[in-house]
Amino acid sequence: MDPHSHFATLARYNAWATRRVLDAVATLPEADYRRDAGLFFKSIHGTLGHLLVGEHLLWFRRFAEGVSPRVALNDEVEPDRTRLAERLLEGAARWQPLIESWPAERFDGALDYTTMRGSAASLPFAATLAHVFNHGTHHRGQVTAVLTALGQPCPELDLVYMLQEETPT
Repeated sequence: MDPHSHFATLARYNAWATRRVLDAVATLPEADYRRDAGLFFKSIHGTLGHLLVGEHLLWFRRFAEGVSPRVALNDEVEPDRTRLAERLLEGAARWQPLIESWPAERFDGALDYTTMRGSAASLPFAATLAHVFNHGTHHRGQVTAVLTALGQPCPELDLVYMLQEETPT
């Protein structure tokens, strides 16, 4: 599989899974949505806010613009839950066109950026891009665990379900 196809699939999956998680949490009462559920970023809202910061305000800009903004990973940059959901979906939709714009040889290179501590870093480009999508999968899994603990229905998020939906019968 060529890198464009592989990472475009991951970008589609990221948007698909994000939409499914957001649909699942949309009907939660505010108290359940914001309660400290023992997650690293405490609540569902905190975890989704971290995804906005990490995926879109930090990593996307590193990949798309070559800049490393100074933002804390636990900053609440969007307190409104409806607007947070919109921004997550908008951000997820930006990855696939970006990936498709890169020449194939870009995936064999390095991503040079500045860490959160201000140090220069250089990591393998493709592996670091895979990290971004893996990171989102991890935190969406945390949200679904909270939904389960609350007795709420939980969406199926396995990649194969998206692939099955995309496959004509």
